[in-house]
Amino acid sequence: MKKVSLLILVVLLSGCADSPSLQQAITMQPVGFLHGAWHGLILPFAWVVSLFSESTAVYAIYNNGGWYDFGFFLGLGGFTSSVAASK
Repeated sequence: MKKVSLLILVVLLSGCADSPSLQQAITMQPVGFLHGAWHGLILPFAWVVSLFSESTAVYAIYNNGGWYDFGFFLGLGGFTSSVAASK
């Protein structure tokens, strides 16, 4: 049952990852800290999906720089610390 729940969670979370083209990214509003934190949290799932889908990326190219990066690393750290704590 845990494996099925995990698979459903992975599929749902990976749907949140997107990959706009460079032309689309130029016209998009830059994303900041909160988007970075979310992208950091879903990185492991988005990475797996990106192996099989060219339309999925693991990092937003239309970010605002340092604050996005800070959120990204905090989100990734939150994910990895929660995985480590569950063991």
